[in-house]
Amino acid sequence: MALIDLQNISKHYSAQKILTEINFHVDKGERIVIIGKNGSGKSTLMKIVNGTLDQDAGERITKNDLEVKMLDQRPNFKEGHTVREAVEDGLRELNIAKNRYNELSLLLADDFENKKLIDEHENLSCYIEHHNAWNLDDKIERIIQHFDLKQYEDKPIVLLSGGEQRRVALASLLLQKPDILLLDEPTNHLDVYMVEFLEELILKEKFTLVFISHDRYFIDRIATKSIEVDECTLKEYSGGYSDYLTQKAEYIRTLQKQHDNLLDNLKRENAWYARGVRARLKRNEGRKERLMNLRDDAKNNPAKIRKMSVELQREAKHFNRDKSINKQKMLFEVENLDLTLGNKELLKDFTTRILQKDVIAIVGPNGSGKSTLLKALLGRLEPTRGKIKQGEFKIGYFDQHREMLDDDKNLMETFCPHGGDRVSVRGKDLHVYGYLKNFLFPREFLEKKVGVLSGGEKNRIALALLFTKNVDILILDEPTNDLDIPTINILEEQLTNFPGAVIIVSHDRYFVDKIAKKLFIFKKDKHIEESHQQYSEYLELEKELQELDEMEAAASVKEEKVEVREKVKTIKLTFKEKIALEKLPLEIEELELQIQEKNKCLGNPKCYEDIGISQLASELGKIEEIYEQKVEELLTIQEKEETINS
Repeated sequence: MALIDLQNISKHYSAQKILTEINFHVDKGERIVIIGKNGSGKSTLMKIVNGTLDQDAGERITKNDLEVKMLDQRPNFKEGHTVREAVEDGLRELNIAKNRYNELSLLLADDFENKKLIDEHENLSCYIEHHNAWNLDDKIERIIQHFDLKQYEDKPIVLLSGGEQRRVALASLLLQKPDILLLDEPTNHLDVYMVEFLEELILKEKFTLVFISHDRYFIDRIATKSIEVDECTLKEYSGGYSDYLTQKAEYIRTLQKQHDNLLDNLKRENAWYARGVRARLKRNEGRKERLMNLRDDAKNNPAKIRKMSVELQREAKHFNRDKSINKQKMLFEVENLDLTLGNKELLKDFTTRILQKDVIAIVGPNGSGKSTLLKALLGRLEPTRGKIKQGEFKIGYFDQHREMLDDDKNLMETFCPHGGDRVSVRGKDLHVYGYLKNFLFPREFLEKKVGVLSGGEKNRIALALLFTKNVDILILDEPTNDLDIPTINILEEQLTNFPGAVIIVSHDRYFVDKIAKKLFIFKKDKHIEESHQQYSEYLELEKELQELDEMEAAASVKEEKVEVREKVKTIKLTFKEKIALEKLPLEIEELELQIQEKNKCLGNPKCYEDIGISQLASELGKIEEIYEQKVEELLTIQEKEETINS
């Protein structure tokens, strides 16, 4: 039986149909991604699965005592809670269960045949095992570290940003491990290292998961099934994003000609995926095989590990050659740039040139200084040291706050501020509706105020407006946030066809791989590394090098121990030590008898009155002191002998 079974579900808002007689089920261990355009009904379906939204028709059937929990876009926390308290707040039931389990274990030690206690003990054991909560404290510490919350753990939750609060809520849900976990855009506000940790945790803990995401690499690694919401119905595909592309293209081939545009888009996307990702994976198979072999035969040999590390670093340097065309127009010349925000040093000694056809992605962990670097390039932030020389050119800027939009204007006023209904897009004169149709806006949106649009719709409008500007360089800060996959495909196509330079800040690995020709990578030492690798490949190499460093450190420790052991083997017991090894046990045994006799005398008044109790105690003290010295000497010699013989 499915954990959740939705049968013939329908849902509408006023006159707008969202879902019509759909069927949907979740089996244990499935990881289902819900995909589709913004507004298609993805979130509505999630809320019905969660039980927080009632359907208009149909039936929601669930397994008894099913625990379903959902990550809210705007999580609520108890007033006054710190970050750690907020994380732990959802774990009260698990802690109660563990305490009761320990209590029952003690009770059963005295009453081991009590059937009622045995049954309760077994049920609690299964409950704790299901939630993998035996080492809960260690898991809390680990997830707080990986989600970069350690620095905030004693800070009131209300003082955190929205993105940081979502990380806290996600951490708590992952620790609770409900029967079904529902996640809406879980990778938003996570950097690539946090996403990698999330992927590994979901797979390792065997979560049953239903999620919405635009992160196509995340979908590909996590999803076992893809459900597309389109025109109020559901279409099921097996596997993740690459499988969806292949199956969707095949499905559309059987449909009418009106779908040709979508089919062409899917063909392009699938061709890029096959060429750009699978080709790299195939190329990487040899390197991966060498690494796996290394794990087996070189764990005790740092020299072999070091050789593999050098090979990987050489491979990385192959991509880092300067491939710039010097004849291109210079846009920015950065010299010895340092950036500090408040008291936090973000960037040290960065020198580079940005040319007219560069397509650059600025990447790195959250809080490393990526958006700050953009502000410095835009002239909105003065460098702490160094300088930025700028040529003569026009900049188009897209930021996370959509500052170019006016909430009081409708879409016609936004795109035609001087009247009319035409826009110019890279030399082409287009009708506003014809242009906005490319960004998935229907005609009725033209008179809507910007202020009433959703976050994703505002992002689409801001991007559409950006591409109408006559600029030489586009600078985009997290452009894929709040966008659905179809809109990201449109954005990618626009950027690919843009004739000038592009600088983007993004955590979306698939997007960066597809668009960027060069990376500016923020490192832990506050420097920027430049690379011409694809981002996913850089991350893979970085991970492998880190693993090799750990292996080398472990092997070096082991090698040192072997060297110490070998050195000790050349040392032999001295003649004096050999004699002592024979005599000391007898001397110690004799001293033990003397101590026993003295203690016996101290317990007999007739005995200690003849000698004197003070005299007797003094003699006993001296004997015990000699005894301790003899025992210590024997143990030292025996330890040396064991080391030589090992």
